[in-house]
Amino acid sequence: MYDLTGFQRDLLYVINGLTEPHGLAIKEELEDYYEKDIHHGRLYPNLDTLVDKGLVEKGQVDRRTNYYTLTRRGQREIEARREWESKYVSEKESAELAD
Repeated sequence: MYDLTGFQRDLLYVINGLTEPHGLAIKEELEDYYEKDIHHGRLYPNLDTLVDKGLVEKGQVDRRTNYYTLTRRGQREIEARREWESKYVSEKESAELAD
C-alpha cells in the first residue's frame, strides 16, 4: 500500500466499509469526510488504478452503474497497513487525539 496516494487509501477504506458500493456512494462518503466536492475526473481514474493493481474488483449493476469490492489482496493490504500504523499510534493515543 506504500505506493498508493492518500486518496487511494481512503477509497480502499470506504469500499471496505460499505457493501458493494457504487461510485456515487463512494463519492458521497468521501465528500462527507473531506468536506468538499470530489470530481468524477478524480474519483473514477483512481478507482480504475485500484482495479488495475488488483486491490479492488469492479462489477456491473446495470449498463450505467458499477459496484466495487475489495479483493483478498486489498483486504490484506488494509490489514497490513493497520498493523503497521498500530506500531506508531496506540489506541490510547488515538482516543486522546479524538478528544
